[in-house]
Amino acid sequence: MSGTKPFIDGLTKHFRAAADPENAVSQKAYLKDQFEFFGIKTEQRRIITKDHFRLHTLNDHEQLEEIIKKLWELPQREYQYVGQELLYHYKKIWTADTLGLIEYCITHQSWWDTVDYLSTYGAGNWLVKYPARTEKISHNWNRSANMWLNRCSILFQLKYKGNTDTRLLSQYIMTLSGSREFFIQKAIGWALREYSKTDPAWVRQFIKDHTLAALSVREGSKYTQVKTTSKNRSDIRH
Repeated sequence: MSGTKPFIDGLTKHFRAAADPENAVSQKAYLKDQFEFFGIKTEQRRIITKDHFRLHTLNDHEQLEEIIKKLWELPQREYQYVGQELLYHYKKIWTADTLGLIEYCITHQSWWDTVDYLSTYGAGNWLVKYPARTEKISHNWNRSANMWLNRCSILFQLKYKGNTDTRLLSQYIMTLSGSREFFIQKAIGWALREYSKTDPAWVRQFIKDHTLAALSVREGSKYTQVKTTSKNRSDIRH
């Protein structure tokens, strides 16, 4: 078993050696200058972490949570990427308590780049493991005061394909359909677009029958040839 300090220290050593300050500038700008970066590209980072995970084996959930929360406190964004990938890597040892860890990560250092991964590979997979809790938990996300949990309620089924609960998807979209928040409008469109690969007729009819932001319609109808109608709201530009 690896301790938290050796795990973090070893990872930091590799990241510092691979740092690219020039690339870090563009990465920081891409995320609106909200986070610092080492400047390591995704492919290289995953090579580093694959070897690091192999050398630092974890055996219990308590240590997994401790390491991930520590990674979430560090300034460079690569640490959070490792944290979320570490979480998924150890999905076999997830427990009922893992939900709290997933929600912690979604609501701290929040931006789309981590929230989307955590919504699908984290929350979505956790609810597959604990299906009886799906409706209650996802309802709480949908009605939360936290916008990123709202986004999670729309996106957690993104990889479910034929197992998508369209009743919940419809309910959650309509609860948030009046939101002026770009990230909610975009999530609605993304969820509809993704599900249209499985059931285009359902998505086409849903868009026709409901009032949605134009951004959501445009994104959601990319594969269904649904035209924006007058009842669909105009985009809210920021």
